[in-house]
Amino acid sequence: MTEMPMIVCAGAMLWDMIGHSSARLAPGDDVPGRIRRLPGGVALNIALALTRQGLPAAILSCVGRDSSGEALLAEAGRHGIDTRWVWRDSDLPTDSYLAIESPDGLVAAIADVRGIETAGAAILAPLRDGRLGDGANPWPGTLILDGNLTPATLAGLVGDPCLAAADLRIAPASPDKVTRLRPLLGQPRAIFHLN
Repeated sequence: MTEMPMIVCAGAMLWDMIGHSSARLAPGDDVPGRIRRLPGGVALNIALALTRQGLPAAILSCVGRDSSGEALLAEAGRHGIDTRWVWRDSDLPTDSYLAIESPDGLVAAIADVRGIETAGAAILAPLRDGRLGDGANPWPGTLILDGNLTPATLAGLVGDPCLAAADLRIAPASPDKVTRLRPLLGQPRAIFHLN
């Protein structure tokens, strides 16, 4: 894989652990059900959807240097996602998301995203250090950002010359992440996709 990607998704790449009960749940319930582990995270989910549509996508994210991280990179690669520029951390486990669902929908969820919070702007380094582009030669593709990037990382994108040629697409994916995106409202090349 040596071609420069024209679509890059930046943000969360993690394992989703989804527990589903066929019964309605109340606090403290202990019930039978099914548990699945799936590749997830907003940026990875978008990249997976793009590749299913025949659109090659790369991802800028982070995973731990652990067996979960190796398995996640292999799974993303199996689906055709370019993972060449994923930031790797030796000290933290690969991020994960745990959700409990019932017939009524989501009961509760916890996202352990210490990796992406620790990595911060480091996951965007390929857009600045010449691997994908830099301030003098900005990368000209579509950059899809999710709301899981830290507020400081998102604010640092405002006016960044490395993004001068990029088509910015912003996908917060959850109401509690929307406020993080406020600094990007003034970006003339940004389009927000709200669910």
